[in-house]
Order: sequence, then C-alpha cells, then structure tokens
Amino acid sequence: MANKIPRVPVREQDPKVRATNFEEVCYGYNEEEARLEASRCLHCKNPRCVEHCPVSVKIPDFIARVLAGDMAGAAGVIAQDSSLPSVCGRVCPQETQCEGSCVLGIKGEPVAIGKLERFVGDWALEHGSKEPERIARNGHKVAVIGSGPSGLACAADLAKMGYEVRVFEALHKLGGVLEYGIPEFRLPKEKVVAREIEKVKRLGVEFETDTIIGRTVTIDSLMDEEGYEAVFIGSGAGLPKFMGIPGENLNGVLSANEFLTRNNLMKAYLPDSDTPVYVGKRSVVVGGGNVAMDAVRTAKRLGAEAIIVYRRSEEELPARKEEVHHAKEEGVEFRLLTNPVEILGNEEGWVTGIRCVRMELGEPDESGRRSPKEVPGSEFDIPCDTVIMSLGTSPNPLIASTTKGLDTNRKGCLVASEAGATTREGVFAGGDAVTGAATVILAMGAGRKAAAAIDAYIKSKNA
Repeated sequence: MANKIPRVPVREQDPKVRATNFEEVCYGYNEEEARLEASRCLHCKNPRCVEHCPVSVKIPDFIARVLAGDMAGAAGVIAQDSSLPSVCGRVCPQETQCEGSCVLGIKGEPVAIGKLERFVGDWALEHGSKEPERIARNGHKVAVIGSGPSGLACAADLAKMGYEVRVFEALHKLGGVLEYGIPEFRLPKEKVVAREIEKVKRLGVEFETDTIIGRTVTIDSLMDEEGYEAVFIGSGAGLPKFMGIPGENLNGVLSANEFLTRNNLMKAYLPDSDTPVYVGKRSVVVGGGNVAMDAVRTAKRLGAEAIIVYRRSEEELPARKEEVHHAKEEGVEFRLLTNPVEILGNEEGWVTGIRCVRMELGEPDESGRRSPKEVPGSEFDIPCDTVIMSLGTSPNPLIASTTKGLDTNRKGCLVASEAGATTREGVFAGGDAVTGAATVILAMGAGRKAAAAIDAYIKSKNA
C-alpha cells in the first residue's frame, strides 16, 4: 500500500556548518527520492490538496508524472497554473495548505508536495523546459506595478492571453520580496529567482526597473497618456511597523525589512561588501513570524548570538514549524512569553540592551490566539548590541496618495474586491498591497485572479 511507505526525508546541511554560511539549508530530493515519495500519493478522486492550493496546481497529475519518470511532463502540468514552482516549493507554507489537507496526513505523514514541486521546478531550470510559445498580441496594453510574486503571476497569465505587459519595479533588481526579503539560505537568488523571472520574460513580458510609481510616473499618466487600458498593483507591503517604546531611535535598532534588504539585495553578508551591516556580539529579534526567523537566522550567520523575543508561547508562533525547527537547530535562543518595554542605550546613543516583562496567556483574541497579559513586577533586561523589530509591515501610501479615486482601509491597504478590482475603474490590485503582509503563494493566487478579471474588463470595454 502506498500509504505504508514512510515519508522520504530531505537531506540538509549540518546545522553547525550551515549556521556559519549562506548556502541553501535543504538539498532537496534527487530523482530516486522524488519518485519514491511520489509513490506515496493515493491520487484521491476528489483531491483536497488541489482545493487548498491558492493557485490550484493539479497536484496529483504532476506527481503521477514524477512517479513515471516524466519530469518534463510534470513541469508542464505545474506550468499551467504556477509560473514559480522552484520558489513555491521552497517557501510556501504547504503544511497549512496542500499538505495540510492531504489524506495521508490524517493518521501519518502527508505527501511532501512542496519538496516534489521544488524537485520538478529545479529539474526544469536545469534541463530546460519546453520554450513557451509566444501568443500573438491582441493589441491591448496592461501595466503591472511590482515584480514580486503577485506581479509576476499576473504578468505571466496576461502575456499568455496575448496582452502586451510591462512590469514597473521600484528597485534595481527584479523579484520584489523574493529578492530583498527572503534570505539566500532559503531561496537562492541567481540559481532560482533570476531564472524563474527569465521564464516570465520569455513569455514576452517587459520589465522596467528603477521606476517609482507616484514619483517617476503615476498610474494616472500610465492610463491617460501612455495608453495602458488596465493597471495591476502588486507593490507589496514594505513599510515596517515599530512598537513605539522608549529607545527605538537608538543606533543599533532597525527593522527586519531594512536588515534583510541590506543582506539579501545589497549582499551585506559578503566579506567584501560595500554596505556591511552591524549586528554586534548579541542581536535580539522582536517577533515570531517567518520574517523574524529569517532575520534571527541571518544575524546568527553574521556571527552574533541570536535571540528571539516573542510575547506568546511556542504554540502561538506564527512562523512555519520548519523554520522554527531550523532556527533551534542552528543555535537560536527563544525567549517566549516575553515582551519588550524599553530599549536601553549608552551616552553615545548605542543600544546596550532591551528591557522586557514576562507575559502570561489569557483568553483568545479575535484571531483565535490567546491574548498575552503582563505579569506585574516581572521586568528584566537582556544585554544586546542590536535590536531588530519584526512586527509586520503595511503598504507604502505613495501609490494611493498619488492616484485619483484609489481608496485604502484604516490599515493603509488598498480596497479591492475578491477578483482584485479597486475603487478606481481599470485599476486592480492583489497580494500584500491589499491584504497586508502574507505569503508568496497567496500573492500569486491574487495575481492570477486579477489577470482573469483584467481580461474580462478589457473585453467588456471593447465588446
């Protein structure tokens, strides 16, 4: 019986070794391992894994081709719904989506869908998948703002429909959060991100970097003067949040967003970097999400004693269990049920420590997680040289403030329908710009929905 075969483990770097380098942690499956893992799939009549995939990848179909040794066929199946399989296979929270709904997971271990997708995606990058056919252009232009996962997914789908698509990126490199937000040891930039983007380029999508919408050019001018019939906003959520506690303006306090951008985009971790980043001997990261895990594991690799401070218990940590497990293996210290109240500094204005209070959990809040309450008289100090705040992000208000008729909610996110339509006709949005900071795969799903809505909108206008 297929379900009697144990889940095939994934080979990884030794924790003590990888904690000192930025090479990828997981090696992934080889073909023999991938085919063995593929043999575990039950090929359910009503596959719940597909239902719970935000981009609806035909999971049993591609796994069947892996089992048969038809890797090109498997890549073709995935390509029908996902333009970034090597990315998704690495960073998607499969445990709460496709794998979380796998029937095998009810009494045992689910099929390693993410690792199989990564294998197929990497195989296609190495062996060359079938060159996508250029669809004849239909004479209609669409602008996409942001080259992150939502923008790339939207642009790829629109190009396949025949639209002339141009993606506008604020930074000098393409990829959005894939480039600046996720560390090299989780998502290699040249090996994976750049090559996945190259596939989108081969569909005919054009890219323009160093273009800040709202400064370099506006949405109004794109539509009124440059002939774009629709615009998709996939600009992400890059505005960091802070706690508002004393000492946040000290030298040595920075956001996880800045810290990761400097390391990932500007390569601050390299010995000969022109823009090195200071972590000191001891670095505290405040937060418990995936970004916090990325930041604390990066600080560890830069030579600091790395500590996570989080106000709830381990059970409530929002980060993926795999990332928490890897962080612990690498020697990251977790100070849970702990909340900062002040950042301490010296006369020169540099961080010397962080003052915290102990917390206890009360009743569940609106999100279903138990609300933390301060334990009276429990203050204590953690000596450190740097404090990295990882408390979430919100969209930059620039685009909304420079575009007529574009509404935002109280959190600064763009108001959009399920299909991505905003309050401005012809302007659509998706991903973190609408939801606030979320996952790569949810952003891709939003980009795909918006592409379909844009196609319907333009066709209705020209009917």
